[in-house]
Amino acid sequence: MKIIWAESPILAREVVSRLSTGREWHPKTIRTLLARLVKKGVINFQQQGRSYLYRPLLKEADCVRAESQSFLDRVFDGAVIPMLAHFLEDGRISDSERRELRLLLDEKE
Repeated sequence: MKIIWAESPILAREVVSRLSTGREWHPKTIRTLLARLVKKGVINFQQQGRSYLYRPLLKEADCVRAESQSFLDRVFDGAVIPMLAHFLEDGRISDSERRELRLLLDEKE
């Protein structure tokens, strides 16, 4: 999706090329993924001769918001504090990220 959001509209062969580089994804697997995204209503396509031109139907920010909420609900029962505590204790939040988080929290007060 990041490729489609960044480079829309984009030809299927370009998506395949970008996803195949540095990964062990078979082109047929990528085309199947594109077909599933079309079926789910996440992207659409326009046929141009023998090629397909893909465009996103959903904004990236909307997808990030929905997936973030889904993750939070599934893993942390919707609670933000346990999630942040987990990442803080696990050392996944850097000093600069902690400072940024403090600034965000101060701005919201």
